[in-house]
This record gives sequence, C-alpha cells and structure tokens, in this order.
Amino acid sequence: MRRVHKFFVLAACVLGVLRASGQQPPVFRGTSEVVPVFVTVIDKDGHLVTKLAREAFEIRDDGKPQPITQFDDTPRPIRLIVMLDVSSSMEGNLPLLRAASQQLIGRLGPDDVARIGTFGREVTISPTFTRDAHALLATLPDAIAPDAPTPLWRAIDQALDTFGQERDSRPVILVLSDGKDFVPPSFRQRTVSQAEVIDRARKEEVMIYGVGMRSRPRQQPMTPGIGTGALQAMLMADFPDPGLARVAEETGGGYTEIRFGQDLGAAFAAVADELHSQYLLGFAPPRRDGKTHNISVRMARAGLTPRARKSYIAPKSD
Repeated sequence: MRRVHKFFVLAACVLGVLRASGQQPPVFRGTSEVVPVFVTVIDKDGHLVTKLAREAFEIRDDGKPQPITQFDDTPRPIRLIVMLDVSSSMEGNLPLLRAASQQLIGRLGPDDVARIGTFGREVTISPTFTRDAHALLATLPDAIAPDAPTPLWRAIDQALDTFGQERDSRPVILVLSDGKDFVPPSFRQRTVSQAEVIDRARKEEVMIYGVGMRSRPRQQPMTPGIGTGALQAMLMADFPDPGLARVAEETGGGYTEIRFGQDLGAAFAAVADELHSQYLLGFAPPRRDGKTHNISVRMARAGLTPRARKSYIAPKSD
C-alpha cells in the first residue's frame, strides 16, 4: 500500500507542475497500480456537463465502491482514427463524407492527430497520424464500387492494429456505417467478429464511437419472399449494424444514428466536442487476478447520466 500511495503522490506532483507550466498533462494509461476510466456526463436534455468535482462521482468494481485515487477534467490529446463506410449503399455520398470529415478535422485540438480510413472492397487507412486536412482527405476514393461489401469488424480490427505501441495520447476510433457487417467468403482474409473487436478494445484501452446512417441503395431489391421474417428483413434493410452500438457502449464511446439528409458533420463535430469534455477517474484494482472486472460509474446528483467503459482486465500478481 505504501508503494501505491507514493505512486499517486508522484502522479499528482507531476500533474501540478505541468498545469503550472501550461503544458499538456501526459496521457494516463492503465498500469498495475491504477485503472483509468474516461467518463462523459450528460444531463436530462442531452447536453454535456462539465466542471463537476470528484465528489460528484462514484465508481464500482464488480458492484463494490472503490476510492477514486485520481481525478482530472482537463482535455487530453487524442490519436483519432476515423473509419468511413464506402460500401455500395454509400454510393453518391462521397461529398457528404468529405464535408463531415472536414468539419471533424476542424474540431481537433492543437495536440490532437488523426488518420482517416475507408472500408468497402478493401480496408484502407491513411499512412500517418497528422493534422493536415489535405493528407487526411486524400484517403477518400473518387468513386464507390456498386458491389462493395461492408467489412465492418475487419475495418475496426485493422484500425486497432494501426495504433501500434506508441501511446503518447488517447487512442479513439470513430466509425461511420450504414449497413450490417458482411464480407464475402474468402481465403485471403480471416473473419473478425464483434466479440473479438470488443475484447481487443478492452485490452488495449481504445474507446470506439459509432455513427449509424440509415439510407437505402439507389435500386431497391425485390421483396425477399413472403411471411413475417421476409417483411422484417425488408424493413431492416436500411438499418446500420446494431452491433456497432454495442461496441460503442462496451468501450465507453457514444453512438448516434442519423437518417439520410441529416447533418453528418454535426454528428462528427459532437464527437470531437465530447472527447474534449470528459473526466478521467482512476482507482486501484482491488484484486490482481488477471480476470475481467465490470465497471459502473454513478452520479451523486439526480438528472445526470454517466457513460464509461463497462469493464477492464485486472493485472495479475506474480
């Protein structure tokens, strides 16, 4: 316990010096001594709530309250990867994707960097993290293939690969998709599941945001047979993959769904604003058993809703 106490005293001193000098505090990553939990707080009208004190929060590990050993509400630098669906149903939406991406890039903080990727026939991600809008937007294709599939989970998996070992800022993925995960059978690419994506994001402490777009391809398919199942399949044809909302919820990110014609740029900008308005809570893991533990965050004041990741993997004692 003495070693844990010394660790947090040192962390507090470093944070104080950096604030006094005007420098950005370093990104706080999980260690054997602390579990970091980034929290977004929303009021009953859906607005972000800032300027709360430590006492406003309670954090629980597997249902048991834990002392909050670290608290910080200053914006932290972000390494953002934006993954955009360019499957066949997105044909004609490239100008919309470009304009929304420009609006998102304009909301990046001075220490934030990003990469932009697309997924359809192939998964492509821009080569380096940068703030250069021209370099980022160059990843967007000039046209979308009419038969391009939606390799949603493989796209997120490759985005996770792209962060590498360098974590000098918070890793975040923002995904836009208007369809359900679908990859034609192939021996060239391994299949990636939603569960694998959640497990990787949990282990690597990556927050994932999702924007689902409801749109229809230009030519509607014929009614797929008859009966209740066929009617349900037809009605759900224009809905984004429901698994994307689950991934966002499990990793602490947000999910929003928009209809065709609604302001995609505003949805992207809202994600950037939220990332710069979060609280960092830290607590010491009560058990070092190497197992998955559930996390829950509660608010002392009624009318406030917290959003944070749902679990973490505890360190394992030697």
